[in-house]
Amino acid sequence: MTKVELSPEKEAEAQRLTDILMNRTREEVHEISRLLVSKPDGQLLGQTEFEVRERVHQIGAHALETALNERKKGGTKVRA
Repeated sequence: MTKVELSPEKEAEAQRLTDILMNRTREEVHEISRLLVSKPDGQLLGQTEFEVRERVHQIGAHALETALNERKKGGTKVRA
């Protein structure tokens, strides 16, 4: 994945969104970690893999929802 170059204004906006997302997803990431350490080596793939993927997809969906909501609230000054 290539790194996206942003203007200083957009970089500040990205940092603000990062702060919001990190606060709200920290617990979900912790639950993924708990799930992983609870499984023996032989159970890390298969069903556990699908559970981790589902949680990661939830984080992604939350990120999109948060970005849209922040734009609606006026958190984004310039249209993307």
